[in-house]
Amino acid sequence: MSDLGGPPSTHALAVDLLAALGARGLSVGVAESLTGGAVCAALVAVPGASQVVRGAVVSYATDVKHTVLGVDRDLLAASGAVDPQVAQQMAEGVRAVLGADVGLATTGVAGPAPADGQPVGTVYVAVAGPRHAEVRALTLGGSRETIRADSVTKVLGLALELVGSGQI
Repeated sequence: MSDLGGPPSTHALAVDLLAALGARGLSVGVAESLTGGAVCAALVAVPGASQVVRGAVVSYATDVKHTVLGVDRDLLAASGAVDPQVAQQMAEGVRAVLGADVGLATTGVAGPAPADGQPVGTVYVAVAGPRHAEVRALTLGGSRETIRADSVTKVLGLALELVGSGQI
């Protein structure tokens, strides 16, 4: 936590998430679109991350979401890549691809222009585990960099909430 009582930093969330996963003997994999590897980078910046982190798939292109992560082709054709079901399927798919207990996923529009019929700042983050999956819809503001950074923080926070509460 910051000294001013603000939200935890990305690094603090990564440290806490890895500790929570490690304490439960769980591994994690990450599927990223708009964040382009930043979620995995935040995790592996923590010493000892290799005990928990299995890896990541940066599925920036829509077809990679289908061919690598197994996201339903018809869903992608109908809804585009910026969709809550796509986020959930990405999180579930990365669990399978990487053999991870927990999957994290990010998909959305960081800008500069709308995509898939969605305005800039529309983001979905998802966390999937063996018993539960959850997706959060976000409407973020600011620059492209801010939207991407906030997406990283939000998916780490959701994962920490679910792992810490025992839902995952």
